Amino acid sequence: MNRIEQIYRDAPRPAAFARGYLGYLSEVLGRLDDAAIAAFIDALLSARERGARIFFIGNGGSAATASHFANDIAIGSRSFERPFRAISLADNVAILTAVANDYGYDEVFVRQLQALMSPGDVVVAISASGNSPNVVKAVEWANAHGGITVGLTGFDGGRLMRAARLAVHAPTHKGEYGPTEDVHIVLNHLVGAFLINLCNAERASQ
Repeated sequence: MNRIEQIYRDAPRPAAFARGYLGYLSEVLGRLDDAAIAAFIDALLSARERGARIFFIGNGGSAATASHFANDIAIGSRSFERPFRAISLADNVAILTAVANDYGYDEVFVRQLQALMSPGDVVVAISASGNSPNVVKAVEWANAHGGITVGLTGFDGGRLMRAARLAVHAPTHKGEYGPTEDVHIVLNHLVGAFLINLCNAERASQ
């Protein structure tokens, strides 16, 4: 039984469950590694300096987070003179379905990287379990071809945490998709807020 199931068993009414869920989420957020988050931000800033692209990948809720990240970094930063070249590879339905149909779903991200990625580009892979085959395969390919890989994980980290060059891990229990994805979207807003404020400060100093 994971913590969310335990919270519901102990508090099966909406208000009490809400208190328990939010309390547990606060615990998980408090255990995040600040240094790992800083390394992630530094990787994005370095990509910007090089003019490198930043690719986000993920399935399901993590696909939505990939899209949100790309939007907040590429557009939300308003740094159009020195842009963050962020792209979500989860957004093009025609490409996803063509690759899945012709090559298999495990290939939907790696085939896009084969067409788009150059050495020095950053690949940010988002997976609660860390074991999504298409995500792990894309990260392994990126590693082998000069990519800089970042894994956003949960549960025990899975294969993704071992494969990625950098990892920001949400220390949740197996099956706790909600809290894990909550942490990932908080990371999105944390990283986005830092970059937005940094870019604002740059513009103010010009």
